[in-house]
Order: sequence, then structure tokens, then C-alpha cells
Amino acid sequence: MTVVIKRRIYPYITLTTYLLHFLASSSVSLATEEGSKYKLVQTARLLGLNLIEPLPAQFNTTYHGDVTDNRNVIYSYTATDTKTRAVRIFTTANESEKDYPTIVVIRQARSVMSWQIPLLMQDSSLLYEYESVSRTLCPVDTNHTEQKINVEISTQSKKNVSYTLKAILQDNFMIETDKHEVTSSPSNPVFAKYTFPEGVQSVLVRATSADTICAVLSIQNTKCPVFDLDTDVKYQGKYQTMTTQGAITIEKSDYKSGSFFVVLVVKPNDYDCTDGINQMPPAGVSTTRQKNVTINISKTISSSQYYRATLIAAAFFAAFYVVALLIGIFYHGCKENWGIIDLTTFETSMNQEELKEPVADSSAIRGSRTQDDTRQPIIENRGGMGGGAQGYGSISNPASNPASRSATDQSNARAEDQESINSEDFDMVKDADQDKNIFRTKTALFVVDLARKNEKRADKTYKLYYKNLFIIAVFYGLPVIQLVMTYQTVLNFTGDQDICYYNFACAHPLGRVSSFNNIYSNIGYILLGILFLILVARRELLHRKAVERSEGRHKKFGIPQHFGLFYAMGFALCMEGIMSACYHVCPTVSNFQFDTSFMYIIACLCILKIYQNRHPDISAKAHFSYTVMAIVIIIAVIGVVYGTNIFWILFAIVYLGASLVLSVHLYYMGRWQIDRYICNRLWLMIISDWLKCSRPVYGSRLILLILGNAVNWGIGLYAGITAPSDFASLLLTVFIVNLALYMGFYVFMKMWAREKIPKLTILFILLAAVTWGFALYFFVAHLTTWQLSPAGSREGNKECILFQFYDKHDVWHFLSAISLFFSFLILLTLDDEIILTRRDKIPVF
Repeated sequence: MTVVIKRRIYPYITLTTYLLHFLASSSVSLATEEGSKYKLVQTARLLGLNLIEPLPAQFNTTYHGDVTDNRNVIYSYTATDTKTRAVRIFTTANESEKDYPTIVVIRQARSVMSWQIPLLMQDSSLLYEYESVSRTLCPVDTNHTEQKINVEISTQSKKNVSYTLKAILQDNFMIETDKHEVTSSPSNPVFAKYTFPEGVQSVLVRATSADTICAVLSIQNTKCPVFDLDTDVKYQGKYQTMTTQGAITIEKSDYKSGSFFVVLVVKPNDYDCTDGINQMPPAGVSTTRQKNVTINISKTISSSQYYRATLIAAAFFAAFYVVALLIGIFYHGCKENWGIIDLTTFETSMNQEELKEPVADSSAIRGSRTQDDTRQPIIENRGGMGGGAQGYGSISNPASNPASRSATDQSNARAEDQESINSEDFDMVKDADQDKNIFRTKTALFVVDLARKNEKRADKTYKLYYKNLFIIAVFYGLPVIQLVMTYQTVLNFTGDQDICYYNFACAHPLGRVSSFNNIYSNIGYILLGILFLILVARRELLHRKAVERSEGRHKKFGIPQHFGLFYAMGFALCMEGIMSACYHVCPTVSNFQFDTSFMYIIACLCILKIYQNRHPDISAKAHFSYTVMAIVIIIAVIGVVYGTNIFWILFAIVYLGASLVLSVHLYYMGRWQIDRYICNRLWLMIISDWLKCSRPVYGSRLILLILGNAVNWGIGLYAGITAPSDFASLLLTVFIVNLALYMGFYVFMKMWAREKIPKLTILFILLAAVTWGFALYFFVAHLTTWQLSPAGSREGNKECILFQFYDKHDVWHFLSAISLFFSFLILLTLDDEIILTRRDKIPVF
């Protein structure tokens, strides 16, 4: 133990002895201060130490010199009035080598800063060297009027390295004006200080530039050190990449000192702002990459403006409830008459005597059968009101109609004449009226041919749509909510504003949420979805009352009323609002499917509802429909994540093939099988329907399918050839275009069949057309886009346009919710005028 201690202290004893011996033997007088300093320096150099006398220096003066491995230099500055000013140091060493760089060390009272020349920056595997470096010193001691600053320059190079040094006091260090101009480069970062004025709780820091050079905008607390280099700027505070503009909302509660630093760091290349596209400049020395930026800090809206904007939006959609109530009272009548159908007139007609079968016009009855497979005689009221006042869609009483009585007498007489004929001698071909392969392939189909199943059983089947959708929404929605809140937590913890694609120029935070306005603007989907559910429930209640008093005769008239799909549509609209709100908690490319999934479902449900109106027996079941929708969503995810050229080619082939197969299936009402004989049947169909017939067997269906295939094949070929970058939007376009095409075809065929369209429905059509037009205008505003880098997306950020709270995308939310609501009402009321028309007179198209 003693030996170890001796070995450790022996060098220090020797060093002290040598120093004393040198001083004693020196011929230079130690009486004077100058001689003593000289002797100490010389002695320290002989001992391997470099004791340097600081040189007094002045601000705004450029100093030149050179250093070697045994000669360093120190400059001493005295800064005054640093409460509102900051010291900035400029250094240059053109002859410095990368292996033996020049080191600049700056010492303050409570802080040390250093850098080397050349300054090395590595970004995206490229190395950049900078021979000129300037930094702003952190104002660590603002309580004193005077600060001492020492700047030491040294190197380990054996040869002389020339340098230049300059220090200035920045008078514009404090941001006090509306526009604060700064110039920055990769080796010359800048930062400035902002103090919250009295009474201001939140501000928007916005940086704009005329060029597209990539930079980082950072907001940091007023603590030292300040992280202002590309290698460490992400270590503290909030930050985001920017090209032409960037914006960050700052809350005073997050900064106890009531102030913060705005830091601007220019990247050595544009890789982080363009995702690898147009990387400039190349690796090597760069001295011309400068960015001029204007920093503007403005006060955000007050709490009262928050309340005003949110309450006005809620009140606007609440007004729809009031309008719906007024329409129900004044348009449809009060109490029991309050409904789409005049219940008093309908119930009066339903309580009349049993109808008798006419024989005068056998073509008026086309094999109408009910669930018990018995013939249901129907007499259509073609004349006027008769003796009594018949209401809307009333059913005539044969007993009060002389024409019908005479027709009945003739029928009885003919029946008596034919009693002598033995019916066993003839084949009545009853199976033709029961075999669906026969009656579904008739050239002239009517609703009665496709409404033969038990209505209660069919109604239960269709109610599975909203029951299954509720289960899907729970299992789909809860993980989504958890995921997006995790995204938000990560953003708040790391400060990385590039994680989420907000419109930062109009992003109003609330609590932990960064952009509350984009979330709250989805309230329209939820409120209008609930209102639609209420209207559907009311209509179903009125329908049940009518059914109870009709004694079964309702089965002969109108479109079969099934409300399961309507409930599913209303619930899907509510879920679209919830999922869209989840997406806007943190919009990214990876969770964009949350915003579009229920859009796909809504479009599919609307198409199914239009088809179900006149094809109730052959509409797709709920489990099959949702399976197809799940496959669509899976394809959407694959297209967004792996949207390569191979994927687009495969998608186009599958899409075109699916369109063709579905067209054949719809043309033959599901009586088409896909097996090994499909080619033979296809050839026979071409011969029978095209070559040997002057006109197709199912003309209206063929027209729809030709139009649909033309549109879908065009979309498929466009996708396969151009491979657009936004697959999710393309897929949504497919559904919207097909829905619009089918709805337009349905309305056109109604008018072709001379079916009357309700006035209220016409109003809804006009309102939907207007709101959809304005909604699409705001939708294409493209305030953000995750197809670009975060910095590229911010180039499209725009300020708020409504109540200083909502941006254009929020207005899209409002208008699209209204448009969908009107579109749903169109489907809900479109066939009201034929509710008392005989089903064997309602054509299928």
C-alpha cells in the first residue's frame, strides 16, 4: 500500500521541485508583474503546461492570428446589458484539417460552449465540412449588467493554422415586433428570445421563407445550453422540419419562466424535408446554403372565442332537430297523422272488406303470392275518389264499386261454366310459380316476384346489418382510440411535430390534444347520424302501426319496408364521425384508414339499400356484405403501405375481373354459377341475347351494367397505368362514383316508369347537390397531405377561415356530414309515392 502511494505522488513532488529550482535560478527579476507572468508561462511550457494570458478584446472587431499545438490564444470580452441582448461569436479557420481541427472553447460564468473547425455534419450518410462557424451564446446571467466571456482557440496541428474571430452584441435578440428577420445556415444557427406579454396565455409561432431549403424550427425553454446544431436540436422542446413555412402553438403554462427561445437550424441537405428527393447540396464543403426566415409571433384566440366557435357549431346541427320536428308537425300532420304516410287514410283503407279477385284484366295481376303460397287478389284503384273521400294511396272497396261488382259476377259465371272441365287433364305448371330459376328470369320482373319470402324473417335478417356493425365498431374503434392517444402522448413527450400531419397554421390545442378544432368539427356526423336514427325509428313505429291495422293487406302494396339497413347507415354515419375524430388526433399515413373505413361502409350500405328496395329476396346477407367490406379494407391497407407498381397491376386485373363477374351476377339476378361450364354458358348467352335477338332480354339492367362497366373499367385502367400515390382516396372514389351512378340510374328509371317522386325528396336532392358541391370544393383544398414529407405537407397549411377556429377541412367535415344526411333522407323517402301501389305494378330495375 505504501509503495502504491509513493508512486502516485512522486511525479507531483518532482514537478514542484523542478519548478522551484527553475524560479530560483532565473536571472529575470520576479519583482515586476510582467516578469513574473513571463516566467510562469515559460515554466509551464517547460512542464508541458500552457498557461495563456487572456487578451482583452472588443466587440464588433475582427481579430486575426494563428495557433499551433504549443501555442493557444484566449480573448476576453466584457458584455454589458445582456438582459435584452445576446453575444454572438464568429470564427473561421480555412487551413484547419479534419484530423487536427481547430477547437473553439467559450467560457462564461456558468456555462461552457465549444465547437471545432471544420464543423462536421453527417446527414443521410453524407458528410459535410464547414470552415466558418458562428453561434449565439446562451444568456445565462441576465441578472447582472456585466458578464465576462473568454474565447480560447487551440489546435493539435504541428503547423500554423490561421483563424479569424469576431464577437458582436445582438440588439435584435428579443422578438418584440410582428416580423423578426433572421438568416441561418447549417454552421450558423440562430435563436431569439420571446417573453409572453401580460395577459397572453397562448401564442402561435410562425416561420415563413421564400426558399425551400430544409430547416428545423425549434421551441426551447430558456435554459442553457441551447441545442442549436443539427446533431442536437431534437434533444429539447418542440421542433418540426420546414421549407417555406412552419408553425407551432405555444402555451404559457408549459414555460414557467414566461419566455422561450425560437431556434432555427438549417439542415446540410434537403433529405429530411423531401424524403430523399432532390438532395442538395452534395457531400463536401458548403458555404452558400443560407436561409432567410421571417418569424411572426401572434396571440391565439381567447377562451371565449373557443366557447363561441364550439357552441355555434353545436347549435347549428341542433337546428336540424328543430327543422325535422317542424316538418313532422306541419308537413305530415299531428299526432297519429304525424308521419311520411297519411295514417288516417291508410288505416281507413286497410280496415275495409277483403278484396276480391278481378278477371277483367288478368294482366293487372302477375302471379302475386304471399308467404302462405295462396293467391292474393288485388284491385287497383284507377279511378277517382268514388263515393267517399279516399286518401293518399287508399285501397278501393269492391263492394262500393259497380264496375268491380260486374267483373266479379262475370268471373263467377265463367267459373260455373268451367266446372265441367276436369283440371286433372291439364298441367297447371304450378312449379313455374314457385321455382326461383323461372320467375327471377322473367323478361318483365315486378317487385311481387322478388318479395316472396316471409317479411318478418327477412326483417330479422336485415336487422343483422346494424347489430353486426355495432359489434364491428366496438372491436374496431377501441384499439383505434388507444392507438391515436398513444401517438398524441409520444408527440407531447418527444416534442416531434413531424409525427402528425396537422394544419399547423390553424391548430387549436385543448389539453393534451394538439388540434382540437379538427376533432370537434366531426360533431356533425354524430349529431346528424343520431337524428337519422330517430327518423328511421319513428318511421318504423308508424309502419308497425299501419301493419297492425292492415290485416295483412299491406303485403300487396308498395316497396317492402325493411329498416335494418337504414339503422346501419345511421350508425355508420355516427361511427364515421368518431373514426374521423380519431384520425385527426394525429393524422398520418398509417392511420388514414381510420378516416376512410366507415366511408367505404357507408357507400356500400347505400348501394345495398337501393338494390334492396326492389330486390328484397335476393339482396346480400349481412355477414357476406361485411366480409366483402373487410376484404376491401385489407386491400386499402396493402395499397397504402405497399403501393408498388406490381400491386397496381394486380389490383387493376382483379378489379376489372370482379366488375365483369358482378355484372353477370346482377344481370341474371343471381341465377348464374361460376364453374367449369361458365365459358360455354357465356357463349350461349352471347348467341341468345345478342346475335339472335334484336334487343337484349333485360334492357334496363343492361344499360346500367354497360354504364357501370365503362366507368369502372376506366378507373381500373387509369389505376393500372398511372399508379396514383393515394390509393385510399382512389378506392373511396370508386365507391362514391358507383353510388352516384346507381342512385342516378334509380331516379331516372323511376321517372321512366312514370313513378312520382315526392316533393320533399326533390327538395332533399337539390339540397344534397348544393351541399356536395360546396363540400367537394373545400375537400380539394389540400391543407395537408401525408403523401409528402411533414415539411412538404406544411407548405399547404392555411389560416382559419371560420370564427378564427375552423379551417377549410373543418368546413368539409360540416358540409359532408350535411350532404350525407340529405343523401340518406333521399333514400328514406324516395319511394313514398308508391307505398300504396300494387307490387305487381312496381317494376324491378
